Amino acid sequence: MKIAKIEHYQVHLPYSGGTYLLSGGREYTGFDAAIVRMETACGLEGWGESTPFGSTYIAAHARGAAAGIAEIAPHLLGRDPRQVDRINDAMDEVLMGHNHAKTPLDIACWDIFGKSVDMPVCELLGGSTGFRMPVISSIYAGTPDDMRARVADHRARGYMGHSVKVGALDSEGGPSLDADRIAASLADRQPGEYFIVDANGGMIPETVLRMLRLLPDGLDFVLEAPCATWRETASLRKRCPVPIIMDELAQQDGDIAQIVADDLADGIGLKISKAGGLTPGRRHRDMARAAGLTISVQDTVGSTIAFAGIAHLGATVAEQNLRCILDCRDMVTLETASFDAPVLDGGVLVPQAAGLGITVNRDVLGTPVAIWET
Repeated sequence: MKIAKIEHYQVHLPYSGGTYLLSGGREYTGFDAAIVRMETACGLEGWGESTPFGSTYIAAHARGAAAGIAEIAPHLLGRDPRQVDRINDAMDEVLMGHNHAKTPLDIACWDIFGKSVDMPVCELLGGSTGFRMPVISSIYAGTPDDMRARVADHRARGYMGHSVKVGALDSEGGPSLDADRIAASLADRQPGEYFIVDANGGMIPETVLRMLRLLPDGLDFVLEAPCATWRETASLRKRCPVPIIMDELAQQDGDIAQIVADDLADGIGLKISKAGGLTPGRRHRDMARAAGLTISVQDTVGSTIAFAGIAHLGATVAEQNLRCILDCRDMVTLETASFDAPVLDGGVLVPQAAGLGITVNRDVLGTPVAIWET
């Protein structure tokens, strides 16, 4: 089986909530997806997606993904897509880093692999645990009352996890505002709910400690990506009274190894496009489990195609380690594919269809911006 054709589609995904507010004054109204269709000489097709969270989240942006795909794609023609580790070696030989550009190509290979053996991708990744995966909301930084209302709305839709964004500048209200945001978001907490307070690397140790000291006692949450650098995170770790989750700093295999070796965190936010696809994501899953770290399987953002990858990897994480998966379908208004995985009884199950189990809506993708073929 050989890769005969690769198509790259560039698709804009409007944010479903209007304007997404992140720490440090960052704002987003939509996201540009890089979607790949891969076809083999025998006619099997696979799909993958990488949608960076703007250009100010991590060192990744949509134009970079497009350029990276163009660098890599010609070198994958004629290769066996089922040899996912060898495909990743080939991508690394052509382009160093740029995980977000490699992600859609890697996931498309897994989709083809699953279809070639008539098995869901999760079974190839180790096997589904069979329990419903709790989904997590993404509550952007707003007024405390507004954030409380948005948590309640997602709770009513079956969400068991909530990622609450913080990181106000002092001129915006600083740690006092963030403490009020946390208290309001957790005010109606229900049994079994899981809360992440996420700064997306937008705070420094001093502002985090000020925020935590302003909180009422007894609030149950974890603190995700409080600081932008390893040094700041290590400094905060020594004095932080709540569990720390690493996200933006956890990208490469070596990052996970450093987190474990230096005891910098209690869990990781495993974002698939940040890791470089399902192949490195599988390694990060295993490293985290071996070290006793919790895992939230997510992506930077994305459409249904991206969510399918999230769900299949999440389905293979042991129940005691998995905290939640991100249902990014909820974050955008454009439906790029159908995927039979509704949120029911507090969670999601992956369908038993072959590959990713998606049916792509070709009409909304438009025409490819680039094609490579043998």
